[in-house]
Amino acid sequence: MIIQAHSAVIAGALVGDTWVEISADLIRSVNKGVHSSPDQIIDGTLIPGFIDIHCHGGGGKYFSSPTDGEIHSVIQTHRGHGTTSLLASLVSEPIETLKEQIVRLKPLYESGQILGIHLEGPYLSHARCGAHDPQLLVTPDLAEIKELLELADGAIKMITIAPELPGAIEAIKYLSAAGVTVAIGHSDGAFVDAAAGTNAGARVVTHFMNGMNKSLTEGSFASFVVADERLSVELIIDGHHIPFATAREIYTALGPRIIFVTDAMAAAGSSDGSYTIGKLPVVVKDGVARLESNNALAGSVLTMDAVFIHAVNSLGLSVKEAVAATSTRAAKRLGLKDRGEIAVGMRADLLSYNASTSSITLISE
Repeated sequence: MIIQAHSAVIAGALVGDTWVEISADLIRSVNKGVHSSPDQIIDGTLIPGFIDIHCHGGGGKYFSSPTDGEIHSVIQTHRGHGTTSLLASLVSEPIETLKEQIVRLKPLYESGQILGIHLEGPYLSHARCGAHDPQLLVTPDLAEIKELLELADGAIKMITIAPELPGAIEAIKYLSAAGVTVAIGHSDGAFVDAAAGTNAGARVVTHFMNGMNKSLTEGSFASFVVADERLSVELIIDGHHIPFATAREIYTALGPRIIFVTDAMAAAGSSDGSYTIGKLPVVVKDGVARLESNNALAGSVLTMDAVFIHAVNSLGLSVKEAVAATSTRAAKRLGLKDRGEIAVGMRADLLSYNASTSSITLISE
């Protein structure tokens, strides 16, 4: 199949007329110019599929659902909005419940329908628990973590840990050595705690400026994140978790390290109404999800196409910068060598971005 585009993001640059040959879901060639007889002409810019490393649900359902049909609904909802690869994020639950959820998700990892599992808890700070049930939070236990990894058999790809917790540094060292990406977040720690976690092997910050002290004063958690280039930094850009003006300032300072995520809850791609996160009641009103109990933000209703549009229209990023933050950097952080950019041998996960209509379209072979 030959796809002709008026422009494309190739090797981190926006280029003009480009045609791409794909077969068997792989990119076979990438060529400058105009093909004489393309199978499809797209009226927009050809970009790689989105990669979301922090996503809990969508289409009214969660990855924690007890039924395969509902889990597939989450995947299809986000695919319909351009996310061709994602981690299935799970909130804090009793360990036995997490085990059940891991067992259900493992076949989807093995079949390639998800990139793996992200445990956003239960190893989080009570003081910065956000939409996680504080009664379910525990300190990291190495024997327990080893049991979870053994049960997952490679499916657990990322775990968020508050680095100041007892046992956290030992756990981060172990997980990093085992090939699991460790994110620091939902933390009430300071500079020294973020430093200790990063020195132990943590390489991601879970939704920067949310679930943490936002102060950038000397000695703060956030000040270490800004200073240390080893850390990739998640940002939720919906205008609610962080004002767009603040997100723009953060991107200006940390651009090459920023990975945009949705942190999507069930209402993403769905509607306002009453939901839950774990067992906590959530109300979604005017596209903003908040806990019923204390009005705290409870994830987002974002899909990655909306993230991309916000990046370009509200943050003023170039198309190539938006591609890097919604796809390329996530692939590199997770060590994925077959996606995240348009190049020969890569998966044919392709989208069309139309600037005039601010829309994203999934391209199928």
